[in-house]
Amino acid sequence: MGYFSHHVFFCTNQRDGGDQCCNQCGAQAARDYVKQRCKGLGISGEGKIRVNSAGCLDRCELGPVIVVYPEAVWYTYVDHEDLDEIIDCHLINGQVVERLLLQPQ
Repeated sequence: MGYFSHHVFFCTNQRDGGDQCCNQCGAQAARDYVKQRCKGLGISGEGKIRVNSAGCLDRCELGPVIVVYPEAVWYTYVDHEDLDEIIDCHLINGQVVERLLLQPQ
């Protein structure tokens, strides 16, 4: 087993020239929210969950984007309710949130 049970990467990329990017969708604030919520729930730290910013995950046009490892599950989200569902269902209970899976165009 790795150091963390789950590693959650938020694309917080900011593209030049006005091209679609995750940071235009409030990705940094979303990452901060999930990180604080996980801490508040006592599910972050060694052997638990780690929430990180990532550089470009190269799917910004489908964003905002997060990826959860070790499962390599890609999600998109709109608001805190979506993020709470990912935390509660996937990170805590191990159930993929099908409705938020990132779909290719």
